[in-house]
Amino acid sequence: MTPSSLPITAARTGLVRCHACHLLSRWKPPPSGGHLLCPRCGADLHLRKPDSMARAWALTLAAFILYIPANTLPIMTVVSMGHGEPDTILSGVRVLVAGGLWPLALLVFFASIVVPVLKLVALTYLLVSVRRKSRWRPRDRTVLYRITEAVGRWSMIDVFMISILVALVKLGAIATIEPGAGALAFAAVVVVTMFAAMSFDPRLIWDALENPNER
Repeated sequence: MTPSSLPITAARTGLVRCHACHLLSRWKPPPSGGHLLCPRCGADLHLRKPDSMARAWALTLAAFILYIPANTLPIMTVVSMGHGEPDTILSGVRVLVAGGLWPLALLVFFASIVVPVLKLVALTYLLVSVRRKSRWRPRDRTVLYRITEAVGRWSMIDVFMISILVALVKLGAIATIEPGAGALAFAAVVVVTMFAAMSFDPRLIWDALENPNER
């Protein structure tokens, strides 16, 4: 790709977008030790999110670590007539299948197992591709980022379900539902991956095209 065929970007035309209110402003180097502020909302202006890669890597690795207890520790315990057995996410899916609740079992499996794994894999792929200055299909990678950022919140279905069940099933000695440590770890995975996606700057995907002679 020749310099004349490069896409026109805000940075190349001396513009910068505010991360808070999205106002386009004229970019100029800030004074020594100072900050360039958005004229509309007063937020700091940056051509790229500061330390985007470092923060996204740290949060993604933290999510990978938290994913282990989220799937191995009990996510809830159903106590009926004084007796109860803790369930992990997978054992809960098996119970739903055994009870003939296939649609709910598939929903829980997809939202609680498949989506978090795919999101972590997608974030890792995006981070590695940017680190390697990949120029392969930047538009598709940008779409992948947008999808990854959008679907993350739907992974909270297990936490929502447990919260509803704990609130509804309070029948004293007959039946109760107690949340387990796995629910806290799972909620942490979802929150951390959401912050990881927010920390990643998708404009870094296109930066490799700005310098076609770099490797």
